[in-house]
Amino acid sequence: MSTLKVGLIGAGGISRVHADAWRALGAEGYVTSLAGAEEIAEEYGFHLVSDVDALIELVDLVDIVTPSSTHADFALRAIAEGRDVICEKPLAATAEAATAVARAAQDAGVRLFPAHVVRYMGEYAQIKAGIDAGRIGTLAVQRFSRAGSAPQTPWFFRESTGGGVIRDLMIHDIDQAVWFAGPVATVYAVQNPPTVDDRVPAPVTAHVVLTHRNGVISHLHASWVAPGMPFRTSVEASGTEGRLRYDSAEDHSLRTDAVLDAGATDYLPPMSPEESPYFAEISDFVAALREGREAKVGPDDGIEAVAVAEAAYASIASGAPVALSAAVDSAADAEEATR
Repeated sequence: MSTLKVGLIGAGGISRVHADAWRALGAEGYVTSLAGAEEIAEEYGFHLVSDVDALIELVDLVDIVTPSSTHADFALRAIAEGRDVICEKPLAATAEAATAVARAAQDAGVRLFPAHVVRYMGEYAQIKAGIDAGRIGTLAVQRFSRAGSAPQTPWFFRESTGGGVIRDLMIHDIDQAVWFAGPVATVYAVQNPPTVDDRVPAPVTAHVVLTHRNGVISHLHASWVAPGMPFRTSVEASGTEGRLRYDSAEDHSLRTDAVLDAGATDYLPPMSPEESPYFAEISDFVAALREGREAKVGPDDGIEAVAVAEAAYASIASGAPVALSAAVDSAADAEEATR
């Protein structure tokens, strides 16, 4: 089998865990970015490419790890050239744009994989398996929490271009809530302090309540907190016969002590590829391509996560719950047409 040629667009913090996975899989890597591409190329043995369009021409698959506002454009450019695409979350800033990307992939006959990595984290996967196996009876209520140091890059704080604590951070748990309990009917959200003139404050906290079509209620909390605060996640799924839960603060199976670089507020502990959920995610995407099967996450999942996040911002603006139907239904139709 020929070596897979992969083009990495972007060289920010998330690019390295993607590059780790591609190197472990033996792919031939190419990289381009407005900044940092030289370092990625040198560190991982990737080919340095001058611009996005040149990179697309050279590869079989494009992996987009750029700021959220650029995701849809880069994906459409790659799809137009017949390339399969992996795109970091969110798939686009709006459900309409995300649906357009999915339809373009369908029309071009290429694969589109939204990178919702939490589906590949063992603790969450075990809870999903427990729910599906009926270990807690009928699912009734879910609670998710995710908090970490506020990012330092300005684009994260502009909601109009794909930033914001809900669209960037909480979207992981939005995807999990839908994965566990199914499609969402209504969304109610609050944020404190509020966004003013498209500028998200920090620290900031958002709380979202989802009512799923089957009646399950999901409570989601996300916070960007002060620099230096450790990252923490938790999840609890409660049913008629019990509950399943995980809290990263109680997980003592692995502890890593390391000296931070001057001024650093967070770090990603070193992982072997076998331990990394990013490796599991990208391996699943590659296997799905080669075997002609579905991956654990698909275009409809990416669109619904964006649609729920978009509805949450609409709820904050109106102060009322927002019904969710049209965007998600059109996404499901687009995905069904690809099968």
